[in-house]
Formats: sequence, structure tokens, C-alpha cells
Amino acid sequence: MPFHWLHSRLYYELFSPQQPPLLSIHPSIPVCSSSSISPPSLSPQHSLSQYSLAVKRGEIEQLEKVAAAEERKLTHAEQFLEDDAIIFDQFLKENDKNSVEAIKVAELETKVKMEKMSEIKRITTRMVTIKSDISKFEDIMKEFKMHKEFLFKLSPLEWQEAHRAKAKTLKLKSATKDKPKEKDKDERATPKRRTSMCSFLVSLSSVCGVCCPLQEDPELYFRDPRQLLELLTELEEQNLSLIQNSRETEDAQEEFRQVMDYNRKKMEVETNQLTQQIDIMTHTIHRERERAAELELRARLFNFGKYKSDDKGMFDSLGAKVEEVYRVCVGDSEANLSTLQMLKAIESRLDELLENVEIVPKERLVLAERAKEKERRFRLRDEKMHQDKQHQEERLKRALERAQADVKKTVSHTICLNTTPLQSYSPKISV
Repeated sequence: MPFHWLHSRLYYELFSPQQPPLLSIHPSIPVCSSSSISPPSLSPQHSLSQYSLAVKRGEIEQLEKVAAAEERKLTHAEQFLEDDAIIFDQFLKENDKNSVEAIKVAELETKVKMEKMSEIKRITTRMVTIKSDISKFEDIMKEFKMHKEFLFKLSPLEWQEAHRAKAKTLKLKSATKDKPKEKDKDERATPKRRTSMCSFLVSLSSVCGVCCPLQEDPELYFRDPRQLLELLTELEEQNLSLIQNSRETEDAQEEFRQVMDYNRKKMEVETNQLTQQIDIMTHTIHRERERAAELELRARLFNFGKYKSDDKGMFDSLGAKVEEVYRVCVGDSEANLSTLQMLKAIESRLDELLENVEIVPKERLVLAERAKEKERRFRLRDEKMHQDKQHQEERLKRALERAQADVKKTVSHTICLNTTPLQSYSPKISV
């Protein structure tokens, strides 16, 4: 303790001969001046001892006062420290208490949260099951509606129209009945409640309209299942016949497609051949025109204007026949072809037809020959009838001319020979 330390220090300073007297032990302790102590009237050594003892006693008193003050301060400090320790203990206890309460509250909140989460999971699973049930019921309802629509379409048209009219009247009646009820409810309800009630009624009416429209009882035309069975059997037979017809149509369409492909390929080949023939004929026409010009020039040089009308008529009739055969076999030609070119085209067409005869089926060939033979017989008969008619008309014409002709008298006369020589005709040729 500080008090014991001060006593030991003072004793050391008082009885130590080597140390000078202690003038000031502590800065806060005042030092007694030598003037305040009156020297005794003794010997100097004794006076000095008395003086030093008085000084030491004053210092001891001062030190005791300081020690007492320090002890009081220390006591106050210890009291403050104890108070602080008590306050700190109370704080720790309060903190522990608060932490325990916080832990309890956290545990309670965690428990409530877990219960809420389990409730949410349970409600979610229930919602999922309800949604699955709703989707399943919607599928069942769609299937039932499809069956209802199918049965409704199978019923007669008169019954369908009557059923539609009945449903329309029921809808109008239900609408007129619901209007006053909704008006009374709206008048009684508050504005907030009115809006919520309106939304609820709208949603409820939509749900009711989907689930059970107008709350009407289902009505069917068919009373006996056998009627429906007979109708379905009849429809099945019609479907089978339609399927058979569609298959036959598809087969015919496929056959027609094959024929079209064959004809298209054939026409392409014919087009190529005709293009080649056109090129050949164009070259031949050009060559024949040059040859005709040369022959015309030679005819002018060597015939000297001689003209044979009989030969020209025969050639004209022959050319007309060739042109007629060309039109029948090949077709009308836009270009003015010569008789020789027509004969070449007829010959190429005949070769092509002879080649195609081998491809044509025998049945079709026999039918075509029969048709041609029949056509030929009809044509010969018509020509014979026409010729007979012409001969008869010519005979009647000649008989009529003989009947109307005047009678001429025959007069004899002498035959005079012309002795003048014939002059040869030499045409002028311009070079």
C-alpha cells in the first residue's frame, strides 16, 4: 500500500547518515521553511536534531494527509469500480436476457415461418391438383360437347331449328329475370362492395356460362340407342363408299398423270422432230426456190412460150389432193409449202405413225381400225350417193338442154385447106 511505502521511505531518510535531509517527498507536499522553526536554546547539535525532527514530523503529517487523501480517492475509485462492475454485470445479465428472449422470438418466428411455408406448400400442391382436375374436367367437357354437337348435327334440321328457338327464348327469359335482382343488390350494396360484387358476378356468370349454360336440361332427338346405331351404320357405309370412290379417283388421277407425263414426253420428242423438220424444210425451201428460179429461166429459154393447159390442170389437181392429204395427216401449215415438201412431211408422219403403232395396245388398235373402217364405209357410201346424184342431175340437164335446143339444118360446104405456113413464135428474152 502507499502508506506503508511512505513510512519506510521516511524512516530511511531520517536515520540514514549519508543522505541529506528530505526537503520534499512529494511535489504536492509543502516544505517547512527553517524560519518557521525556532532553534532551541541548546547545543547546536541538539538544536539541529530538534529542528530536523520537527521538519520530519511536519513532513510526516503532510504525508499522512496526502496518504489519507489518496486513500479516500482510492476508496472512491474502488467504489466507482465496484459500481461499474455492478452496472456491467447488470448490463451483461440484461444482454443475456435480451439474447435469450431474441433467440426465443427467432425460434418462434422460424417455427411460424416453417408452418407458413408448409401451409404454402400444401396449398400449392392442392392448387396443382385442383388445376389438374380442372384441366381433366375441361377435357371431359370438351369431349362431351363434341359428342353433343355430333348428335345435334345428326338430328333433322326441323328439330335443330326448334331447339335453337327454344334455347333463345330460355336465354331471354333468364336475362329478364336476372335484371331486377341485380338492380336490388346494387342499390343495397356500398360502392366498394358493389364493384367487388360486380366483378365477382361477371366471373361467376362466365364460369356458369361455360360449365352449364342457362341451366337447361340436355335434350336429344334420339330416344332409342338403336336409332343412333342404325344411323351410324348408314354413315359408315356412306363413308366406305366415299373412301372407295376417293381411291378410284386417286387411281384414275395417277393413271391420268402417267398418261400426261407420257404425252408430255411424246410432245417434247415431236416438238424436237418438228423443229428439225422445220430447219430441214427451211433449207429445202431455200434450195427449191433457187432451183425453181433456175428451172423457170431454163423453161423460158427452151420452151419458147409453149404452154400445155392439160398438164397444168393435172398437176393442179394432184397438188390439191396432196394438200388435202397433208391437212388431214399433218395439219394446216402457215407457210406456203410445195407439193414435194408436203409429200416429204406426209412420209415422215407416216413413218412416225407406223413406229407408234407398235406401242399402242392391241385392243385400242382394233377399236381404231374398226372406227376407221366404219368411217371409210360411210364416206364411200356418201361419195357414191353424191356421184349418183351428180350423174342424175347431169342426165336431167342434158335432157333439158336437148329439149330446149333449136333444130339446125345441116349445110354442106367444101373444105378449103389453109396453105399459109404457120409462123414460129419466138419470145423476146431480156437478159
